[in-house]
Amino acid sequence: MAKAKKAKGKAKRLKTAAAGQVAPQTSPGFRGSADRNTVWPRVIDDVLHNPGMGFTTANAFDGEVTGYPKSTIAYWGWYWEAIEPVKGEYRWDLVDAVIEKARGLGQRTAIRLMPTNGGPGVPQWYRDMGAAGFEYLPEANVDSGETNWMPDHNDPNYLRYMGRMIEAFGKRYDGHPDVDHVDIRSLGHWGEWHFAFVKPTPVVKPRIRRALVDIYTDNFKETPLVIPIGAKDELRYAVQKGCGYRADCLGDMGFWGPNHNHMRDLYQQALDDANANDAWKTAPAVFESCHVEQRWADDGFDVEFIFNEALRWHCSVLNNKSSAIPPRWWGATERFLKRMGYRFVLRSFTHPLTAKRGTRVAFETEWENLGVAPPYRYTPIVVELRTVGGRGPQSVAGRFTARQDVRKWLPGRYDLKIQGQVSKKAEPGRYHIAVAMLDTHTQKPAIQLAVEGRDAQGWYSVSEIEITE
Repeated sequence: MAKAKKAKGKAKRLKTAAAGQVAPQTSPGFRGSADRNTVWPRVIDDVLHNPGMGFTTANAFDGEVTGYPKSTIAYWGWYWEAIEPVKGEYRWDLVDAVIEKARGLGQRTAIRLMPTNGGPGVPQWYRDMGAAGFEYLPEANVDSGETNWMPDHNDPNYLRYMGRMIEAFGKRYDGHPDVDHVDIRSLGHWGEWHFAFVKPTPVVKPRIRRALVDIYTDNFKETPLVIPIGAKDELRYAVQKGCGYRADCLGDMGFWGPNHNHMRDLYQQALDDANANDAWKTAPAVFESCHVEQRWADDGFDVEFIFNEALRWHCSVLNNKSSAIPPRWWGATERFLKRMGYRFVLRSFTHPLTAKRGTRVAFETEWENLGVAPPYRYTPIVVELRTVGGRGPQSVAGRFTARQDVRKWLPGRYDLKIQGQVSKKAEPGRYHIAVAMLDTHTQKPAIQLAVEGRDAQGWYSVSEIEITE
């Protein structure tokens, strides 16, 4: 096994089994020597509910849909007219209300702002100012003959005013601790970068298409961005600028006819054409179901194939539109949840048996990411030395933060050395060695590990150490 470099907090990736495989459970172990001890935490096979991954709720919140997995992301969208009903006046209170409620339920919010589709979506003031656009007949309105209005994206007014809204959006929400990711959704139906219901199909100038990407990337420097996979040339452009992608219609095995489906004929080809196969390494791969899982079941689709393909594309997030999971597919869905996104195991923890207060101490740890992707938010690994027992407040004899960015932990194994100084004021005695991955905003444990030993606050007590004079 490769040894960790001596630099503080330096991690080294190690060779491992295939990504996404859940290791068998092992017994907690100890390997002692004259002055050091090694512990192997027991691995668990539970579904973990961690931030930035899993099933999203859609225009709903966790717990509102019976028969739906627990969710750490609430996915919400607003049309332009809802956010800017009056020119230059933004209803961010609508967004804030959703973020606040989601936070109270343990969810972050993923957001999309859309121009129009299937009904009013563009603000009336924009049309009244004489902006260019055209009527079209949405598929849902074929029988009634009721048309909708699509803005001409080539009109300079569109780029100006849509861009102004996105700029204000970024100033308010970029880096917001409760915003998980943002969709680049400013072109076409639902902002999905297509005009499937407009005939003849409008052609948006390449410079306009790229400018719409630039507006987002210029104003979101911290919060992850994803762009619809159907954006074609702009998918390549956005990925080059650090964006992830969003793939609609996961599970389509023939909804649109016998000669084409998204699973076999679109996703991989689009990623290949855009040179986007490695986008997942730095930004999320997000999917939305075609119809919902129940429809897949009704049509006899192979759910294992669908989920395995999503894992092959390193899926971290799936929007199943807040629709209940077919009861017979709960097993497959839970297996999928255990493999999508990231899944961290603390394989071993080596520490000295004793340490003098005021002296430096080093912990050698081995970790594994059993998922198919890294996390996309910085979450430091922290070790604390906490007093054992006692009736008074628990005291901490030392806190050590690893200088390692887990956003770089792709599927695989890593050696990590964590070191620092024991407090000079530490009282001699026995101390628990506790490990956690902390949210940088709340300073509370944020990520569940796939091992036993988690306490009510989210820390993992892995062993004990004696602090001496």
